[in-house]
Amino acid sequence: MEQLRCVVERITYQNETNGYSVLKCRAKGCSDLVTVVGSMPEVHVGAVLSLTGEWTVNPKFGRQFSAAAFEETLPATVYGIEKYLGSGLVKGIGPKFASRIVKAFGTETLRIIEESPDELLGVPGIGKLRVERIKKSWEEQKEIKNIMVFLQGYDVSTTLATKIFKVYGNDSIRTVQENPYQLAEKIWGIGFKTADRIAEKLGFEKEAPVRLRSGLMYTLNKLSEEGHCFAFREQLIRTGAELLDAEESRLSPILDEMIRDELVKTEIISGQNPDEDETAVYLPVFYYAEQGTARRMKQIFASPRSVRMNPKGLEDRIRRGTGITYDPVQMDAVRTAVRSKVLILTGGPGTGKTTTTLGILRAFREAGASILLAAPTGRAAKRLSETTGMEAKTIHRLLEVKPPEGYQKNEENPLEGDVLIVDECSMIDILLMYNLLKAVPDNMSLILVGDVDQLPSVGAGNVLRDLIDSGVFPVVRLSRIFRQAASSRIITNAHRINRGQMPDLSNGKNSDFFFLEVEEPERAAQEIVRLVKERLPGAYGTMDIQVLTPMQRGLVGAANLNQMLQEAVNASSPGLRRGGVEYRLHDKVMQIRNNYEKEVFNGDIGTVARVSQEDRELTVIFDGREVLYDVTELDELVLAYATTIHKSQGSEYPIVVMPILMTHYVMLQRNLVYTGVTRAKKVMVMVGTKKALAMAVRNVTVSRRNTLLSSRLQREERTES
Repeated sequence: MEQLRCVVERITYQNETNGYSVLKCRAKGCSDLVTVVGSMPEVHVGAVLSLTGEWTVNPKFGRQFSAAAFEETLPATVYGIEKYLGSGLVKGIGPKFASRIVKAFGTETLRIIEESPDELLGVPGIGKLRVERIKKSWEEQKEIKNIMVFLQGYDVSTTLATKIFKVYGNDSIRTVQENPYQLAEKIWGIGFKTADRIAEKLGFEKEAPVRLRSGLMYTLNKLSEEGHCFAFREQLIRTGAELLDAEESRLSPILDEMIRDELVKTEIISGQNPDEDETAVYLPVFYYAEQGTARRMKQIFASPRSVRMNPKGLEDRIRRGTGITYDPVQMDAVRTAVRSKVLILTGGPGTGKTTTTLGILRAFREAGASILLAAPTGRAAKRLSETTGMEAKTIHRLLEVKPPEGYQKNEENPLEGDVLIVDECSMIDILLMYNLLKAVPDNMSLILVGDVDQLPSVGAGNVLRDLIDSGVFPVVRLSRIFRQAASSRIITNAHRINRGQMPDLSNGKNSDFFFLEVEEPERAAQEIVRLVKERLPGAYGTMDIQVLTPMQRGLVGAANLNQMLQEAVNASSPGLRRGGVEYRLHDKVMQIRNNYEKEVFNGDIGTVARVSQEDRELTVIFDGREVLYDVTELDELVLAYATTIHKSQGSEYPIVVMPILMTHYVMLQRNLVYTGVTRAKKVMVMVGTKKALAMAVRNVTVSRRNTLLSSRLQREERTES
């Protein structure tokens, strides 16, 4: 084994999962930059590394140093200190100020910052505010370094160490030593497997109750991420045993203990015979949300409405007010809306959901009703505002979410108004629905609008479908495609797909739906880049182009396509690196978790408006609102030149490019392709094979989600435990 001491000049590649990195480093005695490879999680530009390893020759990339172990040390040379400070590791010092500070203090720089930082006031351009930021950041870095030293033996990255510090502060090390499994429950980005690895190295036994309990909670959480509100007891025990490499007989008493301690809730699902009964196991939050949603929907439906309306001549009055002639099904929807406390309006693209909603609005306006409009996402709310000419809010804004208190609108402080119309309801998960219904007063009329044939919500539950399947509430389904919409091949093809028929792939000069036959994934990815960079802008100008793909992984998955598209359209802008991804100025990005503090939510798309390498921060604009991210928070973002079809729900884009190949076979389902096609407003381009498309169109298998909302709505009495 050889030793190498070097300064990281740039990061060529970094795998966020396992920390494998390819670095370009400046090393003593080497005139050219040295390539260093090995597992070095979250190493940053400017870091001084002491490496143990060996020199190897890669057939493709040549001579490189393969590191078996590394240690990050404080730099000793003027050059190293400047590079270290200029990396932005210490907030308030970027490359410009690093150069000035090192020029003033030389090799004494780090001692000055540590022992007498007020001397920095003598450096041109540095005032009191900046010195205070530097002091605070330096102290935080020191504490984080202590945690990092402790956690280094447990393969925990610097970013996760920073997150642990933000939650637990100076108690971080003690907390980790006492119960590392807390990390998986309380810190976003740390999963059970990371916590389990730390626990194992700390000497926690494989069958320790705290480990088994945490493993079962993790299994329930993972199932909820797949859309399930609960797990069947046998399913939970079996899946947990595989995860924990433990005997099922050992997990059963642990689960019983969790039920007694109310860490989980259960409900008996009756079979035809008593011996066919099954037990549903819920995380409490989903149990109360499902139970509460059923209860509130029934209460609202059964309560008298606050608006009274004369039904005589309603159709004529609506037609005069809107200038629209409604067909019988649409008019039935308007009548049902004003007659019933709850209406569910569903239908595909071009069937007149928007037109019908305008008729419902007109009817309630005529009666002097106060109307609220809402949708799950910012884009959907904006679209609802544009089509109705009224203010529409996201559900989160309507409910006035404020961390850490939560929703300000609730049963004690309900919404004010007579009618609430909610669009894009297929996107609403069980938690959001329950919080919305808690804020709806009993006398308010509720109109739920959405396309039930689209994919269900990203979050747990299948709310819109369950409400329809329950048969408890009036449902109007629009199916007629109107003449204007029928001229769009996007719309006619969407309906063909939904009926199980192959879409019209004949292309043609005047078409808005195109199919490019490409079989090889690599060629398909290259074709998508050409379409986004050259062909579509050349044909249609500056319209927004969105790539939607069935999967996250693979050559034509969102992750790889994002890297390729970023290099093609935004290669030279300054950026900040997090793991293996660099977020650059002008990049299109997506938020991937609900962050109530920042008021940005899973699926929100924005643009990077500012990058501060000095402060290690970037600013993203979401729907005209600026949101600031520290570098440690960048794992909440992903590039969004390409995104999965699941994540596109509720959004519309002028131009959609969608790969569909046999490599996507595990995801090839009718409702997935239907959802992707219905996202396109002006132009839809499919890239792939007819075989893959035909497989998707034929496959009506919809993954069944574990939810009891429909049966809760149908029955008055419940058997609970």
